[in-house]
Amino acid sequence: MNEFQSLVDLLDLQAVDLQIDRFLHLRQSLPELQEFRVAHARSEQIAVRLAEISDEFKQISLEEDKAEGELELLEQKVHQKELRLFAGGLSARDTDNMRREVESLRNRENSMEDDVLVLLDRREQLETEVEAIKVELESAQSEERRLEAIIGDEWKKLDAEIAKKEVRKQDIVPLIDPDLLELYESLRQHKEGVAIGRLEDGGICGGCHLRLSTAEQQQVLAAELPRCLHCRRILVP
Repeated sequence: MNEFQSLVDLLDLQAVDLQIDRFLHLRQSLPELQEFRVAHARSEQIAVRLAEISDEFKQISLEEDKAEGELELLEQKVHQKELRLFAGGLSARDTDNMRREVESLRNRENSMEDDVLVLLDRREQLETEVEAIKVELESAQSEERRLEAIIGDEWKKLDAEIAKKEVRKQDIVPLIDPDLLELYESLRQHKEGVAIGRLEDGGICGGCHLRLSTAEQQQVLAAELPRCLHCRRILVP
């Protein structure tokens, strides 16, 4: 295998890899991604608030039902006592005791009615809040879905481009010496994706853009595999 041609193929491979890297970066840095994260966090916060208010609404509703049931029983008791009182036939002492008992029950009834009204007002307030939060949540989730659709479309386009580059990469890789390919992959991991560069006119390394002296250029070109003395990237004469 011609060594120089293998280096040229390696340059082609790097060009493809850098294009793939760029598409992958674009995939993870879409502005809509951050907007989606914000919208998703907002939806979750609203959902938590909705759950809390809904739980309180259920609790208040149970307390209201219980209070109304107790009030109904008390009203029945008061009614029975009053019927007994108004029916007559009681002694003066029993009548007086019955009248005081009815008055006490009436006071308790009034207090319970006030409590029921408070619970009713709170339940209605919570019911209104629940409906408002549901509307807010639907709006937030709608924004999530909108952004998700945009991201999905963009990712589909980028993935199609990446697939094309992967096909091109598969054509190039067999042309390169395996040992050279292994060194290339290792350098890419530590050199920000740039493992190989041309030795430009004036002795400039195409990787780190530093100049090599004439003596350094001769040393590099005399090596079995030309590599920059500054950054150790592979060099193509």
